[in-house]
Amino acid sequence: MANTLSPPTRPEHSFKRVAILFAGGPAPAANAVISAAAHSFLRAGVEVIGIKHGYSALSEYDGETALVEDKDYVVLTHKMLRRTRSSQGIMIGTARSNPGKMIGHPSDLDDAEKVAPMKRVSDGLKSLGVDALISIGGDDTLKTANKFKLFQEKYNADKIIPVVHLPKTIDNDYHGIDFTFGFFTAVDFLATEIRTLIHDAEATRSYFLAETMGRSAGWLSYGAAIAGEASLVISVEDVIAGYLVEEEFTDASGEKKVRKCMDMERVCDRVVKTILARENEGKEYGVIVMAEGLAEYLPFSYVEGIERDDHGHINISQVSLFSIMSKAVQQAYSDKTNGRVRLVKGLQLGYEARCAQPHAFDAMLGSQLGVGAFRALAEQKLNGVMVSVSGQLDLHYVPFEKLVDPDTLVTVVRYIDANSDFHRLARFLETHVND
Repeated sequence: MANTLSPPTRPEHSFKRVAILFAGGPAPAANAVISAAAHSFLRAGVEVIGIKHGYSALSEYDGETALVEDKDYVVLTHKMLRRTRSSQGIMIGTARSNPGKMIGHPSDLDDAEKVAPMKRVSDGLKSLGVDALISIGGDDTLKTANKFKLFQEKYNADKIIPVVHLPKTIDNDYHGIDFTFGFFTAVDFLATEIRTLIHDAEATRSYFLAETMGRSAGWLSYGAAIAGEASLVISVEDVIAGYLVEEEFTDASGEKKVRKCMDMERVCDRVVKTILARENEGKEYGVIVMAEGLAEYLPFSYVEGIERDDHGHINISQVSLFSIMSKAVQQAYSDKTNGRVRLVKGLQLGYEARCAQPHAFDAMLGSQLGVGAFRALAEQKLNGVMVSVSGQLDLHYVPFEKLVDPDTLVTVVRYIDANSDFHRLARFLETHVND
């Protein structure tokens, strides 16, 4: 019988210098991922550098001006990594720079202009002597990692830098893994805030309408609402399933178009029904949770002229969904009750959860994903895979091809299944409403 206390045998490999890059929004346990990955390679005699602030510096590399240590990248050492797995923040920073922005189809790889930013990234990594890349980020960063792999296969076939991706998002809307690191910490942080708001609402006989993060799916909103004992939660999935209408609008060029948007009247009516049902139970207070992604489905008049980022996402901070919806719900309540007033105060929750102190589970999950990067590259000799876990944090390696559409090169959002017991749990716990 094998001695289970014996350390695993270190695999043979040819790596000399590995780079770790973090992109997109922050998430609790980010440093657990970075630290565990870096430690794994350092103990195998591999130098590790952290690329600072995502792809920002690499995307601007001109081949003449050298990337600068401590400004564009940092050399990670055992001393620097001491007691960092449970620390807050992101030790190498992050950014949303997207070098694959102009690549929307495999044929775009033939366009020198469209692949120029990706070439700069490749040249920048080579200038640093990097021979493997660990990408940490959300679905947009996964898309970039895949495009980097495709670019290398086309242009750098003789000297490919293998890339593995570690899934990150507090939104938890990732295919290929059940739960992403930071999700449970963020849920708990927001749930604590919601429970505090409930006490305020009860004392003032009012309602809070809390907008939470969750751009594409409602995992975070639902989790926070369930754990925080909110009165009602509405997410993107709910609106897509039953609250969409078509509207005509004229874009900036003067062209008339048709889009699907949220039926404001029906959504507000659903909220008011919950408020009235709670009043019948003697409860004149509560917290309504809405996912920020609903901003994408607001009628055109609310989002006209709003900026979008490098990945095409609307700048949600410029929309103030919580303000729009709280005023609309308050008015709908007054209309339905012949002029009665129920104060509905809107606020946004989210940014404060992204760098919260990671819970033990997220620290363990993040650490396993970090180690998984080492095992994928050094032990399995893999390229173009996302590290995943299941069961007792058992490691799996999911090829990019199973996660990214081969034609559009985009990832598919993992929505909450309306027939799942997780979705039904939230509905079961809410005040019953005859809808």
